[in-house]
Amino acid sequence: MKSLTPLLAAATCLLQTVSAGSVFAHVVVGNTGAHDTAAWSTDIKLAQGVGIDAFVLNMGYPDSNIPTQVANAFAAAAGTGFKLFLAFDYLGGGSVWPAGTAAADPPDSVVSYLLKYKDNAAYFHYNNAPFVSTFEGKDNTADWAPNGPIRSKVGAIHFVPNWNSIGQEKIGAQLDNMEGFFSWDMWPLGGTNQTDAVDESWKAATPGKTYMMGVSPWFFHSASGGEDWVWRGDSLWADRWAQTLDVKPDFVQIVTWNDFGESSYIGPVANTADVAAGSLEYVQNMPHDSWRDFLPYYIAAYKGTPLTPTKDQMQYWYRTAPVTAGSTCGVVGNSAGNGQTTTTPDKILEDGVFLSALLTSAAQVQVQIGGGQAVTFQGAAGINHWSVPFNGQTGEPKFSVLRGGNVVNSGTGAAITAETSLADGCANYNAWVGSF
Repeated sequence: MKSLTPLLAAATCLLQTVSAGSVFAHVVVGNTGAHDTAAWSTDIKLAQGVGIDAFVLNMGYPDSNIPTQVANAFAAAAGTGFKLFLAFDYLGGGSVWPAGTAAADPPDSVVSYLLKYKDNAAYFHYNNAPFVSTFEGKDNTADWAPNGPIRSKVGAIHFVPNWNSIGQEKIGAQLDNMEGFFSWDMWPLGGTNQTDAVDESWKAATPGKTYMMGVSPWFFHSASGGEDWVWRGDSLWADRWAQTLDVKPDFVQIVTWNDFGESSYIGPVANTADVAAGSLEYVQNMPHDSWRDFLPYYIAAYKGTPLTPTKDQMQYWYRTAPVTAGSTCGVVGNSAGNGQTTTTPDKILEDGVFLSALLTSAAQVQVQIGGGQAVTFQGAAGINHWSVPFNGQTGEPKFSVLRGGNVVNSGTGAAITAETSLADGCANYNAWVGSF
C-alpha cells in the first residue's frame, strides 16, 4: 500500500491560490454518431455542472458524421453559457484537413468550419479571438502561418495546436505559427507514475506562448484491428490534478469525455451505439462517471477559487481482475506506433485499488477487499489519495470514512475476481469507477 504525496499534500490544495484559467473536455465527435441535440444537451449539463468551461470538438477528416454533430452541439449549447471550440484532428480520419478557401463547402475545410462557427455565441474566445486547436498536423504547419491560407481568410485566432511529434528541439521554428501549445504527453512511459517534468519542458520550449496541459484518468486502446496497448493509469487522475497546481497552465484539457475505445472517458456511456463494436465488451459495465465527482474541487483549486467541502466523499477505481487474469489478446504495454519499446501489460499496471477521499475534517479512511484485512489511512481535511494492492484478495471492496471509531459514510465497489469476466477470455485493462 502507499500514500501518494502529490495528492496527500493536496489535502491543503483547496487553500492554495494559482492563476485562473479555463478547463475543457475533449469530445471525439466521431464517437457521437447516435447523438441528437437532446443527448448533447445532457452532456453539456453534466460538464457544466462540475465546472468544465467548454467542449473541445475533435474532428477527423473525412467523417460524414461531423457536420451534423457539430451543428447539434452548437444548437445544444445555445443560451447555456457553455462554450465549444474546434480541434482539427489530422490523424483521426485517415486524411489531413485541407486548409480550404472561403468558397469551400462547409464540411470541406478548416477555413469553412471556422468561418461557419467562429462568431457563434457559443464559440469559446480567448483574448477576443476564436480558440482553435489540433491533434497533430506537423506536416501542415504552414497552413497556420501568419500569412497562410487559414488566417488570411479567417482573421485573428488563438491557435493552440498539439504538435508533439515535431519534438521540443524543433518546435521553436514554429513559434510564429501558434499562440499557444498543447502537449499530448499526459500518460507515463512504462511502469512509472507520470510527473509534470514534461509539461515544464514543453513550456520552456515554447516561451511566450500560452500552455494547455492535458489531464487524463486512464488509457487502454482496445480492439482497433491494429496496435492495441495500455499506458499506466493507476493514480494518474489524482496525480495530474495535483500537478496542475505546480505547472499553472493557462488551460487544462481533460482527455477525454467520450473516447470509449481508449478507456479515457469521464462522460456517460448513454448509448452503446456510440461505442465501436470491438471496444464494447471492454466498456460495458465499466462506468467512469464517478471520476467527475471531485472536478468542482479540482477545477476550483486550479483556478485559484478554492471550495470548502461540505460533506465527506470518496471516489475509487480499479481493474476488476489482476493484470494477468486472462489473455492479453495482443495488447501490449507502451506503443510501438509512438516510438516506444513495448513490453507486457503486467510491467505497466499495478494490481491495486486507487482511492481518493474528500474530507470535511480529519478522519480515518478504511478499505477492505472482500473478507481480507481492512487497511486504514489517516486522512486530512481536503483531498487525499492512496492505493491498496490486491495481494490475491477477491470480492467487493468496501470503503469507509470513520471518526471517533464510528463509520460516518461508506460504499461498496464492484467485485474483484481472480479471473477475467470477459466471455472470450481476454483481460480487460479498463477501469471500474465508483464513489459515494
